Amino acid sequence: MNIEDLLRETLSDMAHEEPPPPPGRFLHVNGSRFRRRGLALAAAAAVTVLAVGSTFAVQGLSSRTAAPGVPAGQGSGETRAETQIVVTVNEGLRLSMVLKKLSTATGKPLEEFERAAKDGGALGLPAYAKGRLEGFAYPATYEVSPTSSPEEILAAMVARFRSVAEDTDLVEGAKRVGRTPLEIMIIASIVQAESFDKRDMPKVARVIYNRLNHTPEMRLMMDSTLMYGLNKYGLEASHKDLQSRSPYNTYARLGLPPGPIDNPGADAIEATLNPAAGNWLWFVTTDPKKGVTKFTDSESEYFKLREEYHKNLKTG
Repeated sequence: MNIEDLLRETLSDMAHEEPPPPPGRFLHVNGSRFRRRGLALAAAAAVTVLAVGSTFAVQGLSSRTAAPGVPAGQGSGETRAETQIVVTVNEGLRLSMVLKKLSTATGKPLEEFERAAKDGGALGLPAYAKGRLEGFAYPATYEVSPTSSPEEILAAMVARFRSVAEDTDLVEGAKRVGRTPLEIMIIASIVQAESFDKRDMPKVARVIYNRLNHTPEMRLMMDSTLMYGLNKYGLEASHKDLQSRSPYNTYARLGLPPGPIDNPGADAIEATLNPAAGNWLWFVTTDPKKGVTKFTDSESEYFKLREEYHKNLKTG
């Protein structure tokens, strides 16, 4: 059941509910119904997420809103009570940067966003996210009401992720490629970080799968995951970086890192669910300025591509 259906069903239940029960009855509350209502009310308080082209309006309960499915200020006889704040969250940002961006745009303290981000249950995260928001704060342009709380804004981003997950058939697609939904999101976040051009994303995804499925076992060896674990940024890890004992050091550890390393967009998710066909085991962005990435299944060719990369750095 998606979040919109859940909200609709719960509000319907509430409309036909009997008068408030005596206090003692609350000691015997139905657990499943209570949890369901908690999620639905979190979604309702979070937001009305209204499609306005590719923009989503985020409004708290205290602000005046249009009817569901109608752009704010249109068709309901109401006008916006205040000027909306437009904030664009780019694909591939780490959660720490997303929260800083939201704080700057809204003027609300960063600490409030950080605190809200830790309550995955209240934000409506899917169970497979394991309570962790990284990877599920969907990148898009949002119109945010000044009255919206950090919890409401982040819940809107999760609601948008859930919509994209349905559109891409994420859960069933994960089964098709032999991975869990969380693993798909981890791989998609790496694809997002490692791709200079979205047209390369299906090939990057294939390299990751080829390494994970390689016999004998092969490490992913991705700088993006290592840098995330070190809370650093850069195109190339240093020798000292490679000594990190972080679980995100995919040079030292087999398999995937424990969680997503950024918040990927639909292109990266689609590429992960539908990787290109090929035997590639390596890729090198030989010309970062032009976004040229080359792929190979030959280790000797890989080292030649590395030389091309360093040559372009010097001449660039």
